Amino acid sequence: MTSYFKPFIILSSLFCIVSCKSQTIIVDTQEKNSVTINDTTFVNLKEYSQDFEYDMKYATDDNFLKSKVYDCAECFLRLKTVTALVEANLRFMEKGYKIKIFDCYRPLDIQKKMWKIVSNPEYVANPAKGSIHNRGGAVDITLVDSNGNEVPMGTDFDFFGIEASHNYPNVSAEVKQNRLLLKTIMTSSGFNSFDSEWWHYNLKSGLYDKVSNVKWKCK
Repeated sequence: MTSYFKPFIILSSLFCIVSCKSQTIIVDTQEKNSVTINDTTFVNLKEYSQDFEYDMKYATDDNFLKSKVYDCAECFLRLKTVTALVEANLRFMEKGYKIKIFDCYRPLDIQKKMWKIVSNPEYVANPAKGSIHNRGGAVDITLVDSNGNEVPMGTDFDFFGIEASHNYPNVSAEVKQNRLLLKTIMTSSGFNSFDSEWWHYNLKSGLYDKVSNVKWKCK
């Protein structure tokens, strides 16, 4: 009896080893695939659309701080912000324009760095409270035409004066039209405008997300 069952036992053992190993691989794969992306996950805009132009000002010293505060030029936002922004850009593209990005999500550590350089709440949000940029729900943008040229908006980005206000009357008809186009499509795509800065838009559904210090790796 012992000699008869021995080959069967060996074969069964081998089957168990192979079977158990296969189950382990399946479990590992399931664990890897269990990472889900939801509306509040931070994602890179470039992985969802190639139809944006970029001039990430704070990854250079060409900004009002006169200092580079980002290690590299990437636009991370919460997924719901990206979804709304891509929708808006498609609508602009139908009219012959594209969105150009100046700034996106800003980790809280960067906000603290900016505050240390310019500790004035009229120009930089106090990191003690945080800004919508720190929540991944704000973008600073303009429009470019089919040749990649910025359309006239009356002032430069981050110009801190009444001339940058949406309600400032003493700008050309072309500037009024461009600001209105930007505001109309952005607000109808789920964003709020910021009255004193024609370039700044907040996602309505992102206003109460938590301030974050999530950082991305520079390639």
